[in-house]
Amino acid sequence: MNKVDVIIIGASASGLMCAIEAAKRGRRVVILDHANKAGKKILMSGGGRCNFTNYDVSSENYISHNAHFVKSALSRFTQWDFIAMVESYNIAYHEREHGQLFCDNSSKDILNLLLEECKKVKVMIQLKTDVLNIEKKSDQHYLIKTSHDDFHCQSLVIASGGLSIPKMGASPFGYKIAEQFNIKVWPTSAGLVPFTLHKQDKEVLSDLSGIAIDSIVSSKSKSFRENILFTHRGLSGPAILQISSYWSAGEAIEINLLPNIDLLENLTLAAKQQPQIKLKTLLYKLLPKRLINVFIKEELLDKTLQEISHKQFQHVSSNIQNWMIKPNGTEGYRTAEVTLGGVDCDALSSKTFECKDVAGLYFIGEVMDISGWLGGYNFQWAWSSGWCAGQYV
Repeated sequence: MNKVDVIIIGASASGLMCAIEAAKRGRRVVILDHANKAGKKILMSGGGRCNFTNYDVSSENYISHNAHFVKSALSRFTQWDFIAMVESYNIAYHEREHGQLFCDNSSKDILNLLLEECKKVKVMIQLKTDVLNIEKKSDQHYLIKTSHDDFHCQSLVIASGGLSIPKMGASPFGYKIAEQFNIKVWPTSAGLVPFTLHKQDKEVLSDLSGIAIDSIVSSKSKSFRENILFTHRGLSGPAILQISSYWSAGEAIEINLLPNIDLLENLTLAAKQQPQIKLKTLLYKLLPKRLINVFIKEELLDKTLQEISHKQFQHVSSNIQNWMIKPNGTEGYRTAEVTLGGVDCDALSSKTFECKDVAGLYFIGEVMDISGWLGGYNFQWAWSSGWCAGQYV
């Protein structure tokens, strides 16, 4: 029987951060993970460059049934605190649009930082280990049976993540543990995920695969302005991924493919100033030819502006700036960057991340009902929640 102070299940971003902080306090910490490598999602993130945080982080960047829960942790361990860690290791990084921070070289730089910190404070990381059973023996003692050994601990931290990207080892493990201890789990779904289209829309848009367009995408009361990408399966790109987290099955989304101008006004003015030019001549200057040919009928494109009625101009403008499309669904967890839903925040302390009704049991990171926007926010939640829990476990 291995007796330790803290067992963390999941060698994830949040799990590694929690382990470092707990061990700094003199706690004996063991991380257990079924994978063959620690931090697999860190390595693959940001196209191998790891979008590790964002210059601008607030509670507005997160989705949860408890909108206020994130505020405490984000204020106690901020993006600036993690940036200071990155800089202390002389890791080169750069800013992209919307304050996103990426490694200049590789995601390995972030993982190596965390592993080096774990090594300094003697955190033990045991990989290729399946957790078979968890039993609460007394008020603050847990027995964890694994495929290799059994562990006895005072504090048990679940940092096992959500369901997104199963090929990286994602599983419902954390939700099952929550349910074992009668903790509510909100229904889960894929977030930050591309849309698939209905057959007829897919056929109409098939020629546009590979085209990326700066757009405003709206659903209900939420809007995002970034690129959308037409794919052979449907719609992707940052704006689509962002809106997918707010979308419900059966809803249409609205896309403005020309957010910089008022197209109706432009067409009306051009008809007065250049009545002899063809509609396609004007539109091809504004958007890719392939896209215009799909969105506007050929017979209309071949007409001169003076031949086109104001009502037809309205129709053209609406097609391009108020394009309504109803997705068939999403690509699901296979390509989703986050899992929406999860362990109910109301069951946890926003200060310690300990379960209010189960002493010594903690949940951190993506397993919780907290999902960030695209742009480094999910990693920041991992660092913040892991750091905060690490002060108490």
